[in-house]
Order: sequence, then C-alpha cells, then structure tokens
Amino acid sequence: MDVPVTGEILRLLHQLPDPRGKNVRHKLIDILTIALCGVICGADDWVAVVYYATRKKEWFKSFLELPMGIPSHDTFSRVFAKLNPDELEKCFMAWMSKLVELGGGKLVAIDGKSLRNSFEHGWDKSGMAHMVSAFVQANTMVFAQSTCDGKGRELDAIERLIKLMELEGSVVTIDALGCQVKIAELIVQAKADYLLQVKDNQPTLHAKIQTLMAEAVLEKLEGWKGDSFEQTNGGHGRIETRKLYVTWDVKHLGDVGKLWPGLKSVAMVERTRKIGQQEPSVERHYYISTLDGRKTARQFLEYSRGHWSVENNLHWQLDVSFNEDRRRNRKDHGAENFSRMNRIALNLLKNEQTAQCGIKTKRLSCGWANEYLLKVICG
Repeated sequence: MDVPVTGEILRLLHQLPDPRGKNVRHKLIDILTIALCGVICGADDWVAVVYYATRKKEWFKSFLELPMGIPSHDTFSRVFAKLNPDELEKCFMAWMSKLVELGGGKLVAIDGKSLRNSFEHGWDKSGMAHMVSAFVQANTMVFAQSTCDGKGRELDAIERLIKLMELEGSVVTIDALGCQVKIAELIVQAKADYLLQVKDNQPTLHAKIQTLMAEAVLEKLEGWKGDSFEQTNGGHGRIETRKLYVTWDVKHLGDVGKLWPGLKSVAMVERTRKIGQQEPSVERHYYISTLDGRKTARQFLEYSRGHWSVENNLHWQLDVSFNEDRRRNRKDHGAENFSRMNRIALNLLKNEQTAQCGIKTKRLSCGWANEYLLKVICG
C-alpha cells in the first residue's frame, strides 16, 4: 500500500546529520524510520526491530528507499551508538514545541531516571546513563530531556534543560536535589515560577522553614499572610489526608531568604496516612516558591502533587510498557538515543486519543494494523 508518511517527527528526523562516513549502505532516514516504527510497535531491542521490519518489508518499501534491504541489528546498534544525542534532542524539542504549548501556569516537572542496565561491565556500574526529563503535566508528555553520568551530575543536566526550554509563564517543580540558588536564578531569568522542595541538602534554609511553618500552623495562620487547604483520599483500607499551609511572610526567613531569587512564598505539606488499624504515619515536606498571593493553597497542593505524576505517567510507563530498565544498550550513545526513541514513541501514542486503551495495547495495535500506526505517527 503506497501511503506517504508525512508525520512532522519524521520530517525533523530527516534533517539529522549522518554520523557515518561516505559509502554507506543504508540511508539514515530509513534506519530512523524503521527504528521508530519498531519501537512504537513493541520492539524493545534492535534484534526485535529487525524481525519486525523484515516482516513488514514490503510495506516499508512503499515509502522508503531501502537500497540494500532491511539493515542488520548490528547496523542499528552502530548507528545509534554514533548518532549525536544533542542533535536528536534538538529534533525532539522542535517537534514537541509544535505539539505542546508551555506557559499559562502549566506545570513542568523536572526529574531524573537511571537506565539501570546501561553500564558497560557488570562489575562497574559507574557508567550507567541517567536521563533527566522535563514533563508537562497538562499533556502528560515529555517536553525535553538531557543526560548525565549518574545521579551525582544531575544538576548539570537540569541546568541544560532550563536553558533549552521556553519556560515563560510556566511553573517549574524540582525535587530537593534541584533546590539550588543557581537553578532558581535560571528559572527566574526564563520568566517562569519555581516550586522547589527543601530538604537537608540546604540545612540552614530547611531549619528556618521548619521553625517558620511550625509557628504559622500553631497560630492557625492568624495574623499571617497565608492560606491553607486540606484534602482527604481513601481506598483499599487506606486513608490519606494532605494539609497544605502557605505563607507569603518570607521576611521571617531573614538573610537566608534573601539568597533566593524572586522568593515570595514558603509552603508545607503535611501528609497523614492511616492503613487499617495501624498507627497513622505523618510526613512533612517543605517548599520555597516564587508564586505569590494570587495562587491559593489548593493550587500549591496541586502543583506539589503534580510533580510526582512524572513517576506514574513517565517513569512507570517507560519501565512497564517499554521495558526500559531491562534494556542492555551499553555502547557509546546507544542507551541515551534508544531512550529518546522510547520517549518519542510514548508521546506519539499519548497524542493519539481515539483508541480508548493503555499504552501497551496501543503498541500492539500499531503492530497489528499499519493504518493505525500511520495514524499514530502522522496525527
């Protein structure tokens, strides 16, 4: 069936520079197109991609050149190991900027995920790749991503992401690792707001906020510029209550508060969890933010909870639906680039709204029906 594949993502992939020399046997766009289709349809390694493509050879020949037939799995592995990940990321972001609009108070959650089998040798896991993603909650899609060599270097990746994205008007959330003055400054410079979790890696600030919020809660915010909101959820014998307190009286932080660019509010989430007849457990989480009194405590709670949606809507799906943690791509940029193909595939599948089923079933459906695969890719 002669069906032109004109999806925007494929047009952008066509612009990627070929990392190989002259006299190549397979066109780069053929390799990239087959790889993306294979990943969408359920292939989780290069061997599976080749098996898939071999069985779909006549269909691929209807719109790809394939001068030497279907490439081998070794060819896929070598090409993706050499492919410049920064160029692939530019392609990814150019596509996402047309698919997802930031600003308007949308939550952009920045969080990291290790590719657990991406180390070179079993006795040395120090080279494990670590992907940091910017996740747009409203669309449940990855907007951008960067890599670093392990969690210890996550901050560099976070800084790169913030500089790459057009964040104006968005609300950026990062866990305690990203609670750094430089990170806050970059977000403010991007004309965005931040909501940063504060833990013991900022001991003076953490202690000050604990004291401040304890006093505010004790006085029930009477005489304070602040707000509070309570929410209770339950199910399967568990009851969870969340109380958020926010105050805009940041002057009480003293000199430590002046270090943080644009700081306008301090918040605390108190989470009480009770399971069956067990004694309830209580956790408290603290935040600093540039959000002012135009935002309610309820909105603060939605932002703080929304940050963790990245675990269910991205990391969990990559592990369960795409088997990302089990993949053994260990050569050069192979793991990082395959991870990007996963995220492109996941965004395409989420963007297709007509099939009322999960990501895993959508992948199977793409493998079963070329027409549905085209619908997913072309939108």
